[in-house]
Order: sequence, then structure tokens, then C-alpha cells
Amino acid sequence: MELLKQEADSFAEKEVEGNLNALTKEIEHFTVEILLSGPKDFNNAILTLHPGAGGTESADWAAMLTRMYVRWAEARGYRVETIDLQPGEEAGIKSVTLGIEGAYAFGYLRSECGVHRLVRISPFDANKRRHTSFAAVFISPEIEDDAEVEINDKDLRIDTYRASSAGGQNVNKTSSAVRITHLPTRTVVQCQNERSQLQNKQTAMKVLRSRLYEMQQAEKDAAISKLTGAGEKKDIAWGHQIRSYVMQPYQMVKDHRTGAETGNVPSVLDGNIDFFIEGFLLHGQM
Repeated sequence: MELLKQEADSFAEKEVEGNLNALTKEIEHFTVEILLSGPKDFNNAILTLHPGAGGTESADWAAMLTRMYVRWAEARGYRVETIDLQPGEEAGIKSVTLGIEGAYAFGYLRSECGVHRLVRISPFDANKRRHTSFAAVFISPEIEDDAEVEINDKDLRIDTYRASSAGGQNVNKTSSAVRITHLPTRTVVQCQNERSQLQNKQTAMKVLRSRLYEMQQAEKDAAISKLTGAGEKKDIAWGHQIRSYVMQPYQMVKDHRTGAETGNVPSVLDGNIDFFIEGFLLHGQM
């Protein structure tokens, strides 16, 4: 800058502009990380996604959202593990649970908890009509310390069944998949990704511990409940969405909590959602 004041130089001007842009992005990223100060923000995250009413259309929307989060996580260098996946009858998914491993995974993803709405011309409608679909995203931190969450064996109902996903002949011939119901809270988790029943049970317990921790925190702090959606039983339908993705009659993705919006829908669905995540954190929704 001092050199430019003394003598005009287009090369130096471009260099300064590039350095300032890079520094600005670094400061913005650092500002966001300062906001990730929750007790479990640094933890890995467990993401669960369910489609709303609407059959194949909503199941396909749930699959699109799942791909979006996987692409986002991979771009950040996070490791993604499919804990449980229930495919849709014709297309898409009935439900999915993902483990996302990486620094601040929960801190970033907790802003995604809520109902997501899609408006598009349905590829499953022969008359090419516009459809509205909904899917709900739930985020909880992975909890490794058993002492933080007390789980009594008498409060659990454990069921086993045959896995429906790919995993080799042994997985599909034996009852290796595990479903655990926590009776006091009616929380249900399941896992069928691992090859053995013991491994699936261990993973399912990890998910259950994560969910129960989230619920306990919500009971202690109403702000956390508002942030993560813990303990809330909202309909996966109109009026509860946190974000809308409109593909027809115009292109727009809008976050209804912060007002942040973009017309580049394909980019967002390809995993470029930092604009919304950071906007939520900077908006002060802590």
C-alpha cells in the first residue's frame, strides 16, 4: 500500500487486492470459529434425516439433502460414515443416520437442524406439475464419555432384524441389524451398517447416547433447545421450515431465520452451504 501511494503499479495493485481478499476470508473464518464456543461444538456430529409426507417425492428430496451434506463434509475433509439407511420404496430414502467426523462438525451442523422445503417440477409426475416436499434434519453431538449420559439397561428394548442394505451375504442372512428403544423417552435408534450384531449394537448405543445428551442439554437450557431442535416435535410440513429451496418457477434458496439467500440452487445442493451456516452463526442465533 505504501509503494502504491508513491507510484502507480498495476501489478502491485492486483497483488494487494488479492492479499486483502485472502485476509478478509481468513478473518471471517476466524470470526465464525470464535462463535463455536458451545460445550460440544468441537465434537463429531450425528445427522439424522427423515422425509415428510409425500411418498416418493419427499423420499427423493431426503436423498438430495443427504448428498448435499455428504458433499459439504467431504469438501471440509470430514469423514462420513453411514450408520443406518432405509431406502425408499421407489426412489430416495425413508431415513438415514450419518456419522460426520471432524473438528467442529457439530458446531457447524447444529445450524442445519430443522425442516427443509423443496419446490420443483416433480420428475415423478407425468403431468409435470410443481410439487412441494419437506424433510427434517436432526443434529446431535457424538458423545464418547459414558459418564455424561446415564443409561440403565432396564430402560432399553433391543430388537434385531435382517439388514436390508448392501453388506455381503452374511449381513443379509443373519439378524445383524439392531434397533434400540429408550423406553422413558421413546427415542429409537438403529444401525445395520456393520457386519456383526455386536458392532451394530455398539454403534446404535453411541447414537442413543448422543440423542439423550442433546435432550438433557435442552432441558437445562432453553436456548440450546431452540438451536438444535432437541425435544421439539414439529410437523415436517409447511410453516415449520428453516430454509426453502425453490427450483421452479424461479431459482432461490432462502434461510427464513437470517434472510440469507442465493439464486445458485445447484451450487447449494452440491454442498456449498457455508454461506448459510456462517450466516446463522454470525446472526447471533446462539
